[in-house]
Amino acid sequence: MLKIKDIINFLETIAPLSYQEEYDNSGLTCGNAQHECSGALIALDLTPEIIEEASKNECNLIIVHHPPIFKGLKKLVINDPIAEMLISCIKKDIAVYAIHTNLDNVVDGVNGEIAERLGLQKTRVLCPLPSTHRKMTYYVPIEHAEKTRKAIFDAGAGKIGNYDQCSFNSYGDGTFRALEGANPFVGAQGVQHTEKETKVELLYPYHLESLIIQTLKENHPYETVAYHTTNLENRFDEIGGGIIGNLVEPVSETTFLQMVKKAFHTGTIRHSPFTGQNIQKVAICGGSGKSMINNALREGADVFLTADLGYHDFFIPNGKMLLADMGHFESEQFTSDLILRRIKEKFPTFALLKTGISTNPVNYFL
Repeated sequence: MLKIKDIINFLETIAPLSYQEEYDNSGLTCGNAQHECSGALIALDLTPEIIEEASKNECNLIIVHHPPIFKGLKKLVINDPIAEMLISCIKKDIAVYAIHTNLDNVVDGVNGEIAERLGLQKTRVLCPLPSTHRKMTYYVPIEHAEKTRKAIFDAGAGKIGNYDQCSFNSYGDGTFRALEGANPFVGAQGVQHTEKETKVELLYPYHLESLIIQTLKENHPYETVAYHTTNLENRFDEIGGGIIGNLVEPVSETTFLQMVKKAFHTGTIRHSPFTGQNIQKVAICGGSGKSMINNALREGADVFLTADLGYHDFFIPNGKMLLADMGHFESEQFTSDLILRRIKEKFPTFALLKTGISTNPVNYFL
């Protein structure tokens, strides 16, 4: 039977915790990951109704997008809504796992789901994150270079955009002298040895570092492996906030907003003054995306679709771009479908439910 940790480990291959924003609190909020998982309920938010729904359906894992503990929580006492919910989960032996901005920051995550439902093509990240990758350099006897490269590639290194197995190799003489107690692969104790070696350089995602180093050591012939890692400031189009892409055909601004209303069942859409231009290049950010307005402008977007915009935010485009607020819940409502679909692909027979309860706290008086 699956354990809770098996579900968590899979989710963190899709959206590694290292991709979350500094202010975020994704991950296991409460519960024991070593317990067997009787079933999982997926929701956007944790509420008392969601907890009761999980309990009735014998699900001992709730997967939410928004972390229930977001700001500092110093006490677990009654009369605090968050604390009361966590106490209830602990009493019912229900684990809670949040997959928030780390799922926002992968190209096929929350924003990828929005882009697909709008029919966007040629999508890429709007605001790539820095420092998501590192470079490894290591030295290996020439005849063993291919074996180590293949093993490290299989572990997830050497992928850049639509290319994999990427590396740079140079050749030279490595020298060393084995000291007392050493068991050298080549050479002898106390004698300096020169070996024809390959210098291999490749990139890897930061969250895979432990696995990459372990794989190198397990497949390298030397007793002591010479390697070093380097931090990179490079930004990659697959990791970061928001998405930008193109509609197949340009449409008017009102037609685009009607498309959004139909696809996302929105009660209303707030927007800046119409520009009078057609919409084809579309920038999106599920949830609160006001920090990316200028990124969308720099990329030449015809519209930036997001949520949680303030009064003054609507002045920023200054007639150069349509800015639209579709609502926070509305923009992220299909995140549960995304999570359910990905888990079902990996564990097709696992007991998995999507909540039937709307957790949207915002209502519209029409």
